Amino acid sequence: MTGPRTRLPAPVEIDLDDKGRLTPPGSAVPVPAGRVAEHLARSLAVPRWATDIHVYVHGWQTAPSGATRTAQRLLRQSLDLYEATPDRYPGLKEGYRPWCVVVRWPSSSLPTLRGYRRIRDRAHAMSADGTGHAPYVLGHLLGYLDTERTDPTGPSVLANRHGQFLHLVGHSFGGRFLCEAVQRAAEKPPVLGWSTPHDPRRPFTVDSALVFQMAAPRDAFVRYFGTLFPRDGHPGAPLRGPLVLTHSRWDRATGFWHLRAEKAPGIGHSGAGAAPVAQFTTKLLPTSEVYGHTDLDHRLVNVDADWLYRGSRRTRLHPSGAHSDFLRPESAHLLLTLAERSR
Repeated sequence: MTGPRTRLPAPVEIDLDDKGRLTPPGSAVPVPAGRVAEHLARSLAVPRWATDIHVYVHGWQTAPSGATRTAQRLLRQSLDLYEATPDRYPGLKEGYRPWCVVVRWPSSSLPTLRGYRRIRDRAHAMSADGTGHAPYVLGHLLGYLDTERTDPTGPSVLANRHGQFLHLVGHSFGGRFLCEAVQRAAEKPPVLGWSTPHDPRRPFTVDSALVFQMAAPRDAFVRYFGTLFPRDGHPGAPLRGPLVLTHSRWDRATGFWHLRAEKAPGIGHSGAGAAPVAQFTTKLLPTSEVYGHTDLDHRLVNVDADWLYRGSRRTRLHPSGAHSDFLRPESAHLLLTLAERSR
């Protein structure tokens, strides 16, 4: 790569408490549910220069500062790839100027079976009907971003004429968190300000969703996320692009621990199993190879990362194994390709 690197702005941080309630910076007092939209309007300004907005949610055993660093590193790698080899991403001919929001939540516990179950239950409870506030927070956040999105390339290019491209990115329980919150949030658009597929002016909100090493049962899309995808009598969550899931057999957190906590290996270890939509399986590619259009153009895509997400000698002895071994240029390549194919 020649020339100076483009400066990447620091992510905007959104902090939630253990019930999924928004907490202002430096405060433990949650924002009342009725004032979330007002708070976001004051504290979150989507820059007009951005072409792509990425909302990142971390997973198990991640400190708030670590979540921010991970998001920064992924987007830094993506931007570096784009600037080094722009011809590899022809759909981004009008530019790629990413901006990121990091949603941070309390996910730390002892690295034990009890600790794993505790965070698993918390990720679910944060979106539980009647108690969890995560759907309201995330619903307002996504609704606000969608309202503020601008058109960076012109209406002749965008499938969604209402603005910048919006991508969800999660890791581990962060993927479970995103699926539950988006699914629940989309159920109540009058309250949360969400658009639905029936609205011809704004049929979709999310242009792609990518989850690294998801901590959920292989049948989670049948058992827990039954309204995530369209079905008879229900339009599904506002997902225009694919939901892409990486997996690796070297992931001990969703293999060994998940097997003991939920009596079956998780998606991050073995990929999604039963689902209400057709699935496609492909391999994580090196940065030098281009994904074929049919590799990713599906509702649900399993990406086999066995060859790369293996962990180091040190992490192979760690209780989570290669669970967090996704901070790779190849992961950024996948993220960037999804952004490109959203055009």
